[in-house]
Amino acid sequence: MILFPAIDLKNGQCVRLEQGDMARATVFNLDPAAQAASFAAQGFEYLHVVDLDGAFAGRPVNAGVVEAMLRKVTIPVQLGGGIRDLKTVEAWLEKGIARVIIGTAAVRDPALVKSASKKFPGRVAVGLDARAGKVAVEGWAETSQVTALDIARRFEDAGVAAIIFTDIARDGLLKGLNLDATIALADRISIPVIASGGFASIDDVKALLDPRAKKLAGAIVGRALYDGRLDPVAALKLIHSARAAAQEDPCSRLA
Repeated sequence: MILFPAIDLKNGQCVRLEQGDMARATVFNLDPAAQAASFAAQGFEYLHVVDLDGAFAGRPVNAGVVEAMLRKVTIPVQLGGGIRDLKTVEAWLEKGIARVIIGTAAVRDPALVKSASKKFPGRVAVGLDARAGKVAVEGWAETSQVTALDIARRFEDAGVAAIIFTDIARDGLLKGLNLDATIALADRISIPVIASGGFASIDDVKALLDPRAKKLAGAIVGRALYDGRLDPVAALKLIHSARAAAQEDPCSRLA
């Protein structure tokens, strides 16, 4: 289980939104590259970055900021927002992004996900952001008529590295992860699922380590880290302890 600290970019700054509303943005750091370096220094293994402006524009907008972050850290970075064609996928992977996240295009152009996953195995994830059970697109500005499960099933045999499932109703509100919906999705597909939206406290870390959540590949945490509600040292210690216990358990190795 990997805990991904989130860096959302708006106007070149590190922000957090409430329920995906660009008008309800709180600026937490004027220097996203410094924030990325801070997360790496705290011991996080992987960064989750979203170009919010790019998600609305349909193309990368904060590219210079992302490139500055890549120069600052050596840990892998997954990036979403404005990635709508194969050329953009290739460009980001060549620049050092470990994994791209395709959201809107996964709904409107599933062939892109399939071709990108085939060309770059293990380096393409699908972002499924749900509002009232239906997937939202265009930076969450529009809601489609399809469910996250409908979309996820399209890519079962495509080689997608992960599905990032976000509950928009909880995002940025510190209400706790919607593990019931996320686990229900993970139980019905073979692609690894990452939980997102609402991460609030150390209790969410404990819930992720519960046996019922064993199929989840990780979770994204944002505002709880910025607000100081989640102690990164305590959170990572719990995760590392759980990993060590699993490695020592002969039954887990046989499973």
